[in-house]
Amino acid sequence: MNYRTHIVSSLSEIGQQRWDALVRQQAQPTPFLSYAFLHALHESGSAAPDTGWQPQYLVLFDEADDSLTAALPLYVKGHSYGEYVFDWAWADAYARNGLDYYPKLLSAIPFTPVAGGRLLARDADARAALIDVLAATQRATEVSSTHVLFPPEEEAMALREAGFLLRSGVQFHWLNAGYDSFDAFLATLEQKKRKNIRAERRKVHEAGVTLRRVRGTQATREDWVLFNRCYRNTYREHHSTPYLNLDFFLRIGEAMPDNILLVIAEREGRPIAASLVIHDADTLYGRYWGALEHVPCLHFEVAYYQPLEFCIEQRIATFEGGAQGEHKMARGFLPTRTWSAHWLGHPAFADAVENFLKREAGGIDDYMDELNERTPFRNRAPDRAD
Repeated sequence: MNYRTHIVSSLSEIGQQRWDALVRQQAQPTPFLSYAFLHALHESGSAAPDTGWQPQYLVLFDEADDSLTAALPLYVKGHSYGEYVFDWAWADAYARNGLDYYPKLLSAIPFTPVAGGRLLARDADARAALIDVLAATQRATEVSSTHVLFPPEEEAMALREAGFLLRSGVQFHWLNAGYDSFDAFLATLEQKKRKNIRAERRKVHEAGVTLRRVRGTQATREDWVLFNRCYRNTYREHHSTPYLNLDFFLRIGEAMPDNILLVIAEREGRPIAASLVIHDADTLYGRYWGALEHVPCLHFEVAYYQPLEFCIEQRIATFEGGAQGEHKMARGFLPTRTWSAHWLGHPAFADAVENFLKREAGGIDDYMDELNERTPFRNRAPDRAD
């Protein structure tokens, strides 16, 4: 089959209908791959050339009918912020040897450590062609490396066959075993874990905090302004700069309201904290939270327990808790392996990174074994309900 290849700097060059139609054909069509989410990141200036994220999507069209057959979300990066698979040490090694690590190519959803399709294609032939185009692109451009973050395992293995080095990591996910209530979930945990969760929730209640859940379809501009204020305040307290802005939140609130839940905490009639989660019918993704006042255990209530209750009520099968965080295990989350794929153009550095990744992989395997021995559940770990 003949393909016509393009590099696009804006999804508007493809159009929402064609983009979302391709996404729906994938094995893991997460909301973060949608036109609404990605376009909001770009148009709001959150992930844009001015912030070190230059969109350079690779897309393939079928020459016979001009249909979109494959696409790769791809960015030219001038730094490594907002990625959650850390390569700062590699960049430092390049610099110490007088070499430029940046710019590099990155396939990822900006600021979003969520696994999902990266090699978007309507069939295996189109996916193979897309990998060939990526290989040709990285050879033809003056980039040090290419990095594909959080692909499904199947895509990671295909990239390995194409010469990429694989790296694994660990996240923590909660599985819904068909619980009828939050108490039914708690009953499956060890007594100490169950007691601690109840104590944490009681502290929030005794502090006079009330919670309300706002579906995206009911969220007002005032709700989004509040959330943005909480989000930015928490970054400020950690002496950091937020990646996202109010324009982005307003855009996704308008474009994908069915995928959004806000949890807002109030005390004495005034809002004091909020969290944002993204979801579809099958999976809920913990994303962002922020607070204007400190209340003990409020973070756990707003960012974990309220979304968990929502999952149980809505029969959502999985809650992905985001990057890092062994503390999630005490709240019923279990370790899950993630993948990334890396190509480095400099042969000596490619060999060095390959040796490093082999050693790191052994450590990750040991870490996963250790975590699985520390299950928080009284009996065996739960499976997802069918």
